[in-house]
Amino acid sequence: MRKIFLPFALLALLNSCRNEQKPGEATADPMVKNTAATTDEKPKPVEFADAKYMDMGKKMMGDFASGNYDAYGENFADNAVYLYSSGDSIAGKKAIVAYWKDRKAKVIQSVEMSNDIWLPITVNQPQRGPDMKGTWLMGWHQVNATYKNGKSLQFWVHQDMHYDDNNKVDRLIMYIDRGPINAALGMK
Repeated sequence: MRKIFLPFALLALLNSCRNEQKPGEATADPMVKNTAATTDEKPKPVEFADAKYMDMGKKMMGDFASGNYDAYGENFADNAVYLYSSGDSIAGKKAIVAYWKDRKAKVIQSVEMSNDIWLPITVNQPQRGPDMKGTWLMGWHQVNATYKNGKSLQFWVHQDMHYDDNNKVDRLIMYIDRGPINAALGMK
């Protein structure tokens, strides 16, 4: 009898250790994602976006740093708005390109960008302020600028770019302290 009892006890023990989850049943383990399909799931307020936006941002900043403002401008929608954290703004792709061409011709000798960090996100539920629904690319980078007056500066820039349905930037917000730049240019 003992010889028969031991295999049955072992089989019962192994069977009790199985952790089967019924379809649609939530798991108690926080490390296991419940893959059951539910119809009432809402999208998260913010999610990571496609990494292609990082490549688009890097190319855009490369065009800017090289002074190729026509290629830089091709990344913008016709109705794009370029906003500075100080409240200044430039409206329209043509005006943005013209501004930077003029700035390069009269003020900027050279620009180098390095130590860049990129974070593409999709905003599904805007909170308030400038965070429109859609894809945003947040970027941080170090700038080494030399001006035509011989002065040089090194500073950090943070920028947020919103992409429209055609993957064109329709809003760029640049967070920058223009005080040191204005001081280097002899402006008040």
